[in-house]
Amino acid sequence: MKTFKKVYIEITSVCNLACSFCPQTARQKNFMKLDTFNTILDQVKPHTSHIYLHVKGEPLLHPKIGELLDAAHAKGFKVNITTNGTLIHKAGPKILGKPALRQMNFSLHSFDGHEGSENRAGYVAEIISFVRQAAEQGVLISFRLWNLTEDNLTNLERERNRETLALLEEAFALDFKIDEKVVPGSGVRIAPRIYLNQDHEFRWPSLNEPEDDGKGFCHALRSQAAVLVDGTVVPCCLDGEGVINLGNIHEKPFSEIVEGERANNLFYGFSRREAVEELCRKCGYRQRFGT
Repeated sequence: MKTFKKVYIEITSVCNLACSFCPQTARQKNFMKLDTFNTILDQVKPHTSHIYLHVKGEPLLHPKIGELLDAAHAKGFKVNITTNGTLIHKAGPKILGKPALRQMNFSLHSFDGHEGSENRAGYVAEIISFVRQAAEQGVLISFRLWNLTEDNLTNLERERNRETLALLEEAFALDFKIDEKVVPGSGVRIAPRIYLNQDHEFRWPSLNEPEDDGKGFCHALRSQAAVLVDGTVVPCCLDGEGVINLGNIHEKPFSEIVEGERANNLFYGFSRREAVEELCRKCGYRQRFGT
């Protein structure tokens, strides 16, 4: 039986932002029902004890986010949430104190990625207010600025990041500049249980992207799998359109899906350092793992 470090469960495909780095999904907008969520938890339980509540969509939009966390705790899961942070003032009271909540990732690059964002200081301040309480309760926090480019940042991007980092430096009374210490692809600790991570922006894989030679490796179906809001199982968190449809949990058990023919072809293909799926040959992120 395949086991995973994490399984992504997309509790909604709806997002309140339209960021330049995150293509809007063409799939039907939907919110996962609590009974469906419980069914998925039962099915993935033999395979993992950690779930991540996103693929596409903004998880804090889900009106029953607190109940979902309670359900996860009842079944013994630890939960990571990745959010743009814009709804934390509304959703924060629903998730604070939930024992299932292990980590919160705040994609701070969403502020500049969404055209029309206003009041950077207010945006960061609301997130920090939540973060201070959550960290005291033992929740890990990752502030993310994933907007670096291979040829370095433009002057505008540098200025925007510096504004955001300066707000964090002031709030946490840091005696150093974060961007002078952080290394792309890793993080720097700015307070107990609170980290800032910077990395290069990645392109979501798409069948419209150019195809590479298909050589290389990926952790899809090794360390992770994902379930989209409609129950479609895909091999990784970057298949945001469900292109590599391995099956649907409403029609077949998760355990059978991840051991199915298409899933095993992908898995053993990467064992040979070969991308057998077209989408994988058009995924730039895969190239990070080398050949």
